[in-house]
Amino acid sequence: MGLRINDTIPDLTVETDHGTISLHDWVGDSWAILFSHPKDFTPVCTTEFGAVAQLADEWEKRGTKVIGVSVDGVEDHKKWKGDIEQVSGAKAGFPIIADAGLEVSKAFDMLPAEAYLPDGRTPADSATVRSVFIIGPDKQLKLSMTYPMTVGRNFAEIVRALDGLQMSAKGVATPANWVPGEDVIIPPSVSNEDAKAKFGEFETVLPYLRKTKAPS
Repeated sequence: MGLRINDTIPDLTVETDHGTISLHDWVGDSWAILFSHPKDFTPVCTTEFGAVAQLADEWEKRGTKVIGVSVDGVEDHKKWKGDIEQVSGAKAGFPIIADAGLEVSKAFDMLPAEAYLPDGRTPADSATVRSVFIIGPDKQLKLSMTYPMTVGRNFAEIVRALDGLQMSAKGVATPANWVPGEDVIIPPSVSNEDAKAKFGEFETVLPYLRKTKAPS
């Protein structure tokens, strides 16, 4: 069985270009995002890690740590960061896990248990290692997205999804296309009486769809 929403992520000890870390210790009391990539020195992945670097201030505002995963070694990661920083114009200050043994890729269900890296491999051999995992302070997986090799990730959506998850942790839900500042949804499990006590005024659009101002 693979890793599913609300599962606790495995507490792996991994090697990174910042040294050896335990995933649970690294997450600590923060939100965290793990971005995975099938190989260093690949074009789409370089632009994506550049986008992660450019968003450093946004991650910090949201109390969120970011970490990369690529199925190459630490020395390759260090060299690759030069390209990432050249393309993005931003410092790539986040760690990148060296997952040459595929431990992380398999534990997070990106590759099957029998997967291996052949000699002379190409990114196609680890193509499904193209995912985003958002992890809560409770070390549980809150959201995952997987992309094909040819489509760069939409980082505005990743930030929006993170905002939605952090808002929903306050006991509400968010509607389609929600962005911070817009109204939120009161869960059906909350009675009208309790909703009034907790949120104050709210709008009943349908008996099961009630909207209110986002809690601060």
